Amino acid sequence: MTTVLLVRHGLTAATGHVLSGWTPGVSLDERGQAQAKALGARLAPVPLDAVVTSPLDRCRETAQAILDARAGQEGQPRELTTDERVGECRYGDWTGKPLKELAKDELWPVVQAHPSAVRFPGPEGEAMTDMQHRAVSAVREWNDKLGKDATYVVCSHGDVIKAIVADALGLHLDQYQRILADPCSLTVIRYTQLRPFVARMNDTGGGTDDLLPKPENKTDEAGDGNSSDAVIGGGAGSAGG
Repeated sequence: MTTVLLVRHGLTAATGHVLSGWTPGVSLDERGQAQAKALGARLAPVPLDAVVTSPLDRCRETAQAILDARAGQEGQPRELTTDERVGECRYGDWTGKPLKELAKDELWPVVQAHPSAVRFPGPEGEAMTDMQHRAVSAVREWNDKLGKDATYVVCSHGDVIKAIVADALGLHLDQYQRILADPCSLTVIRYTQLRPFVARMNDTGGGTDDLLPKPENKTDEAGDGNSSDAVIGGGAGSAGG
């Protein structure tokens, strides 16, 4: 199976206050830098085949911290790979506006309850369905390129990650607001031949032993080595050895 580590960028001065969108030059603040460094340290033992990132500064800085934490390790990626398809949703005329102001816009409740109907206003505005399609397509293409045994990072944005998770869970986009993706959180999806498995979601702490490569002779909990099969009863998780 291919394991995708979805990482949201760390905090910026605008996070939670202003809808930054594709505004250039929005960088991590001191809190975000500390978050990114801590996540890089957590992920350092996990072998990676690539680190893919949104082209926006806040994601590139977060992704670079993940690379820096594994500097000197043999066989690890040394450079970031930028992919615009995992870049932020293009919010059009909403870009750069305070969230308190946007919450009064008549489009706001539609974004909350019926995002599949939303195209953000202005010539640069993007439909949320188009954002989901490009992001999911990017992940699927990277899965094919890197192979079924690969583990790689995609550093992206909250709405984009939530849209990818909704697809993996088989949820309509209109349900995606039920998903959380906090700053510098880790969400893990394992893609198998039959279905994706969401192994972690909105994880902001804890160990990463379950992300390490399994011994070659280890079978899946189902007993037959078929990684596409779900374990009846839920299984023992990473505690099951």
